[in-house]
Amino acid sequence: MLTLVPEEIERYVAEHSEPLPPLMQELVAETKEVMGKRSVMLSGQIEGALLQTLIASLGATRVLEVGMFTGFSALMMAAALPGDGKLITCEINDQAISLAERYFARSPHGAKIDIRRGPAIDTLRALKPPFDLVFIDADKTNYTAYYEASLDLLAPKGVIVVDNVLWSGDVLDPKDDDGKAIVAFNQHVQDDDRVTNVILTVRDGISLIRRR
Repeated sequence: MLTLVPEEIERYVAEHSEPLPPLMQELVAETKEVMGKRSVMLSGQIEGALLQTLIASLGATRVLEVGMFTGFSALMMAAALPGDGKLITCEINDQAISLAERYFARSPHGAKIDIRRGPAIDTLRALKPPFDLVFIDADKTNYTAYYEASLDLLAPKGVIVVDNVLWSGDVLDPKDDDGKAIVAFNQHVQDDDRVTNVILTVRDGISLIRRR
């Protein structure tokens, strides 16, 4: 689990937050079994609940996700959308897509999800606005490109949510290319006078960004 707080605090938070439905628990378990160490990419119960709260608070009907992985966050967000809501999600990994599709088929909210295969930046450039919420959780070196493309698609009162913006604390002294890319992205957003932003120390760091 990626978290910046002590494990006992993380457990307490989980025990006192909305529990995951059985289908989502099953998806988490299978992801850990099939994906091994890569399962750390799951957004998890707390971040999923936060995304649901944001969608409900915004009254969102159109959501865009950059980086689906095995579909956990997509299904969590789709559950918060109205019956006629739509979530477009981007993913390039065929194994992850196949796993996600099985769970989408079993969920009453799966029909709201539209998977776009291939490089996310190509998908973003082909989409039309507006999206009420954009969730970015994909390859870190392209974060700034995804952000710029997403801002063009964002509804006037929409929110961009970006995951992993603290990179396990390594943003203080980044060693790898991903860490350096995240530091550059965070500074890019901070310097962007088109938006206002706040970074939350939830999970691995979440940035909430909206237009000024």
